[in-house]
Parts: sequence; structure tokens; C-alpha cells
Amino acid sequence: MDFGVVLQTNPPAARTVQLSQLAEAHGFSHVWTFDSHLLWQEPYVIHSAILAATRRVTVGPFVTNPATRDWTVTASTFATLNEMYGNRTICGIGRGDSAVRVTNGRPTTLKALRESIHVIRELGNSRAVEYNGATLQFPWSRGSELDVWVAAYGPLALKLTGEVGDGFILQLADLDIAEWMIATVRKAAEDVGRDPDEIAFCVAAPMYIGEDTPEARAHMIEQCRWFGGMVGNHVADIVTKYGDGSDVPAALTDYIAGRTGYDYNSHGKSNNDHVDFVPDEIVERFCVLGTAEEHIAKLEKLRALGVTQFAGYLQHDNKEETMRVYGETVIPALTPPVTAKR
Repeated sequence: MDFGVVLQTNPPAARTVQLSQLAEAHGFSHVWTFDSHLLWQEPYVIHSAILAATRRVTVGPFVTNPATRDWTVTASTFATLNEMYGNRTICGIGRGDSAVRVTNGRPTTLKALRESIHVIRELGNSRAVEYNGATLQFPWSRGSELDVWVAAYGPLALKLTGEVGDGFILQLADLDIAEWMIATVRKAAEDVGRDPDEIAFCVAAPMYIGEDTPEARAHMIEQCRWFGGMVGNHVADIVTKYGDGSDVPAALTDYIAGRTGYDYNSHGKSNNDHVDFVPDEIVERFCVLGTAEEHIAKLEKLRALGVTQFAGYLQHDNKEETMRVYGETVIPALTPPVTAKR
């Protein structure tokens, strides 16, 4: 299992770069950042600084979308970063949430998402592609490599992911929901003749290392309750589209019954002031909280479901300590041991 961190590009940008360096030092393989150009600083500018300040980590958006950025510009950004820093980028993409909703836009259609994935991947891999009636290719790009991982929740989006995605991003760590969604993506891949084992499966959720006391538990839950509100935005879309009787697990849809709205001004913030509808149980199920042993136990169960990367959100007050414990305890526990002599 690989491990990533998910950061917000809050000013100062140097802080995001510093956290990325610390993530690399503790053994994380990926550094992801939010992509919402009004709420936070421009991520791709900071990605360049992260890549310059590190040696091994792969860097990408978590996640971009086809609506707020021209697809060819997005591909050019990745191909340029790869030329500069040696194929260390990755593209996480979805239909769009905060980046489009803050501007009173709407998430793109699945058709547009599918087409954008193809255009970005082909150009990002130094290949030609048909786009707007023309054959396009970067004449300056040679040997660029780019995977495109798709963030999805709903049945049709999961189907698309299995059909065309290099990876699947699931933004919650509930075991039952993860099992259903991974199986849905795998089946979609098989149905079109793809080998599902070639798809990366990334579960992303807040990770918080804390002591085993009631007070510490309550604090961790409050620091991460924002995540249930963020997931609720996507769940609300699913319920609107499919109704309450869809194939989507009730564990995902039931908790938003008390949801009355969402304020993107506090999107992804631990002090989010309008997520009281998210119960403690959902925070525990959707996130990875507690002692190192609790983290290891849950991550082992996710790995058994086929998860190949866990990406931990660090939007809380214990970033450095959480990464330290992961580097010293959690990551080694989930890394196959290699002996010097057999």
C-alpha cells in the first residue's frame, strides 16, 4: 500500500512546500492538493515548488475538473512539470465541486468528464489526440507519463471510472461503502475487457493520530467533522439524481437527512460551522482516527478490500505529529518486510 497526504494550498505557500517535504521525509509517496482557485492559492504553481523541493514524491490535484480549466492547458501543465522534474505528476479529476459551485457553476456531465480524461491523458503522455475537430499534440513533449485517477461516488460515475480510469479515488474510509464501490468499479472494468487489477484504488480520508482517551477522541472527531459535510455535497447530488432507493448503500445516504445547506466559505476547514448534521458515528466511519494501532487495523482491512493507496487529509491541528507517527509506525507496519539474509 502506498501513502499520500492531501493538503490545502493556504498561504503562505512555503508552508505547503514545507509540509510536502516533511511528508517525503516520513515515507509518503504522494502529495495531493485541493484544486479550488478562489478558495485557495493556485495549486499548479505550488506543485512546481513542491517538485523542486523534493526528490521522490508524486504530486497532483485532489481533484481538478473539466469545467474551470481548459483540458489542453491542464495537460500542458502536467507535461511541462514532467519535463522539468521527471514524470512525478498525477492527475486526480472529477466532475467538479467547490471550484465550480463557488462561481455558481455546476459539475460537468459524465460525457464531458469522459472526454476530458481522454484528452488530458493522451496529451499528458506525449501522444496525439482528436480535440474540437483537430489532431493536437505537444511538439515539445517527449516521454511524458501521466496517470488519470477519477473521483466518483454515484453508480454511473463509478461505471465510467472502471471503464476509463487509471485509478479510482474514493473520498471516505467506510469499509462497507468502500467494498461496494471498489466492487462496482472492478465489475465495470471487467465488462469492457479491462483487467481490474491494473486500476489503482485510492481511499482518501482525514487521518488523525491521537491518544486513547474520551477527551482526545472527542477532539479528533470535532477536528474532522468537516469531512462528513464535504462528502454530503456529493451524496446530496446522488440522492437528487437517483432517489433514496438506489443501489447506493444506505450507510452513505441516510446521514444527510438533516442537511440544510452548505457554505463553501468554510469548505474543508476544521472549524466548519454548518456540519452539525454529521453524527459522531459517521466521522468515525468515514475517517481514520485514534492510536497508531487503530490506524493500522483499519488500513489493513482497506488493503484487504483492494485499496492500493491511502491518502490522508491533514486539515486539522496535528499535522506534523500525525505524519511522524505514520512514518515511524503506521507505514512500516503496512510495508512488506525485506530481510537482509534468507
